Amino acid sequence: MRRRDVIKIIAGSATGWPITARTQQSERKRLVGVLMGFSEQAGQSLVTTFRDALGTLGWIEGANLKIELRWGGGDASRIGTFAKELVDLHPDAILAQTTPVAVAIAHETKAIPIVFVTVSDPIGSGLATSVTHPGGNITGFTFVESAMGGKWVELLKEIAPRTARTALLLNPATAPPLQFYMPSIQAAASSFAIEVSTAPVHNKEEIEPVIARQASSPGGSLIVMPDAFNAANRELIITLAARYDVPAMYGNNFAELGGLIFYGADFAESFRLGAGYIDRILRGAKPGELPIQLPSKFNLAINLKTAKALKLTVPSSLLATADEVIE
Repeated sequence: MRRRDVIKIIAGSATGWPITARTQQSERKRLVGVLMGFSEQAGQSLVTTFRDALGTLGWIEGANLKIELRWGGGDASRIGTFAKELVDLHPDAILAQTTPVAVAIAHETKAIPIVFVTVSDPIGSGLATSVTHPGGNITGFTFVESAMGGKWVELLKEIAPRTARTALLLNPATAPPLQFYMPSIQAAASSFAIEVSTAPVHNKEEIEPVIARQASSPGGSLIVMPDAFNAANRELIITLAARYDVPAMYGNNFAELGGLIFYGADFAESFRLGAGYIDRILRGAKPGELPIQLPSKFNLAINLKTAKALKLTVPSSLLATADEVIE
């Protein structure tokens, strides 16, 4: 059975119950914690998607549900503080967004059910021992496959053919483990004769020197890794990439804000599915028995205005495969 078929079955099992059954909740108001790795500005629409999805399943805030929401904002220290704070509230379940958030909450509790979203490598991160049977108190939805890194390199070379060097921009404290992506990144880079370097940053003041360095000689480019820190500083990164004329591939969808090109999973879908798992857990399901799900859909978005400013001609073949073209 294909992954997307499995996901449809799981999602359908939650939404297929009669409306009357869904609304017959326990009289006790349930408490759900939500810890976002993103900033409020970057993640508000995703939280709205999660709330709406719970609502369709019969969980109404103020009636039978209370949500305690915290924003990590790409700050590892804040994430750790909020993880402890939410666990101390003893919620019925916690939704954890991004790898650092899931790891921080898992460190605080082995009893409270945790559903993660936008996590890249749950096995490598120590969150679970198996995808099909996670065990323990954790399950959830990943947003990448290990081959994704190679696809970023391939698409970057296609939209910016002069690319000879690329730097991977990330904050090690808030990004998924880099080794998850590196084999596919290095393989693709080798096939295109592209030099790859890592560019770890720890605060926003370190971002500009990285981008300036890529602009210091012809053929420089950037891969902005999927990272809560990068999401919190997305406007700055996009502005600096434009200022220095550096083509950039984004692992989070910043194309609508002026980012050149994005390729990745549909984050909103993972929040809808995450709500389905929370619903099932509130009804008695054990998280360790709910399989971890891989992404079923990947989106490609291209900003033509940004491409024009960089004097790049987007191939018609690339435009034809894009899910979103921003003009």
